[in-house]
Amino acid sequence: MIVEPASGTANDYRELKRLVGQAGLLERQPLYYVAQITATLGLLGASLLVLAFVDNAAIQVANAIFLAFVFTQIGFLGHDAGHRQIFRATRTNDWLGLLFGNLLLGLSHSWWVDKHNRHHGHPNHPVLDPDIEVPVLAFSREQALEKRGFARWVVKHQAYLFFPLLTLEGISLRNDSFRFLFEKRPRLALLEFALMIAHLVGYFALVFHFLPVGLAVTFVIVHQAAFGLYLGAVFAPNHKGMLITDDEMELDFLREQVLTSRNVRPNIVTDYLYGGLNYQIEHHLFPGLARKNLRQVQEITAQFCAARSITYHETGVLQSYREILESFRQVGAHVP
Repeated sequence: MIVEPASGTANDYRELKRLVGQAGLLERQPLYYVAQITATLGLLGASLLVLAFVDNAAIQVANAIFLAFVFTQIGFLGHDAGHRQIFRATRTNDWLGLLFGNLLLGLSHSWWVDKHNRHHGHPNHPVLDPDIEVPVLAFSREQALEKRGFARWVVKHQAYLFFPLLTLEGISLRNDSFRFLFEKRPRLALLEFALMIAHLVGYFALVFHFLPVGLAVTFVIVHQAAFGLYLGAVFAPNHKGMLITDDEMELDFLREQVLTSRNVRPNIVTDYLYGGLNYQIEHHLFPGLARKNLRQVQEITAQFCAARSITYHETGVLQSYREILESFRQVGAHVP
């Protein structure tokens, strides 16, 4: 979806934040997150019990898909910890991030925070947003024409290859995590590296201990592919196919975040499956906002934008993917 940029003032955002604050919606919700963490770890435990005690190949393949769902739910908790949404103390959120990211998923918490903060600061900027610097995808005509070799062929057909490529997302994220630790050497690099190695050792030890080799290999392939597909499919609607910014656009913070983001229409199922990221506009406007409060803030934000004629884009699940694929098709068509 392409929308025209609009101008505005910083006072608009301050007024919106005042309204949200007045409603008491900027307060953290630790009890809510304790319940979410407990429920998610319970699902993880259930999957591990099936892995250990069920002697049925079909059930174990289904369990691999279920574990991919659980891993993504854990990823949502790591995402929220990275935004300091869970507890007030920074250190507590960071330790939770290390638990959910490094140990349980094998992803670097500091890498994620660094990458994600740069994305939030400059959403859909072709140079400053790392989320649209993808080697084998293009989000604009300029990016498409810059590709060479195999990447150029992929971009030409990216509307058809996007979802198959997402099955490799888990592997790609772990590769980026390890590379970040080696190259950037953040403060807790050794601890993060040790936790990620512990994850890999524990993961493969459990799978190959409880399953025959052939089924274990199948389990790993299905699990990792489903994890990447689910995770990528949740994050894809957030910004893909929305306004691409550049240095010449004069956008205030409110309009930059709203015009580059897409919401997926909320309901109790969508809210859970997307981990609250279907409220992408509100999440970008208030990154520290607890997941529990997103729906109420969405009502305030949508009315606020309507009153100021700011394009506020919300659509259904299937339509969001149609818009993404159509955008990829249009960009790929620029490749001769």
